[in-house]
Amino acid sequence: MQSAEHYSEPFPWRTATLVATAVAGVELIGLITIGAFHYSHALRPASAASQAVLAPTHAHHAAAKPKVHRKVVPVPKKDRFGYVSTHALRPRSQVPVLVLNANGVQGAAHTEAARLQALGYPIGGAANAPSHHYAQSMVMYLPGFRAEAQRLAHESSIRLVAPVDGLTPATLSGSRLVVLLGS
Repeated sequence: MQSAEHYSEPFPWRTATLVATAVAGVELIGLITIGAFHYSHALRPASAASQAVLAPTHAHHAAAKPKVHRKVVPVPKKDRFGYVSTHALRPRSQVPVLVLNANGVQGAAHTEAARLQALGYPIGGAANAPSHHYAQSMVMYLPGFRAEAQRLAHESSIRLVAPVDGLTPATLSGSRLVVLLGS
């Protein structure tokens, strides 16, 4: 085995640490100075000389296209409308509705069914949905009943309208629209 070399005097660790710290400090001050210079340069306005160089190009573009100021005014909620159907809406009395409770609250489907029946919709049934994992209520429709589904969604303050999916004709029990009550 080889022997390690022994120094006659101890290595000056303290001096080396102080020198390395001083070099790192000088580098840090230099980086902060450069960053401050670039940041202040980006914030100050352009000089008159650079504006004089840019002025002809701005004037050329300004002459080519006149500036048009438009005022954007939102459409009042009372004047908004959704889907415009190409056929007249069927009367509520001709659109049977199935109400399914998918939120787990006992009696929610029957309460909603009674409210819809008071609006004139015939109720095809009120029951629990096969799954209770719906985060949002929705109105589902059979083909050809989209406009009626949107009317029902508007009257029920439901934002999601989609085609019927995952329900068999036997489950629908003759209904054309399905209200699925989510959480």
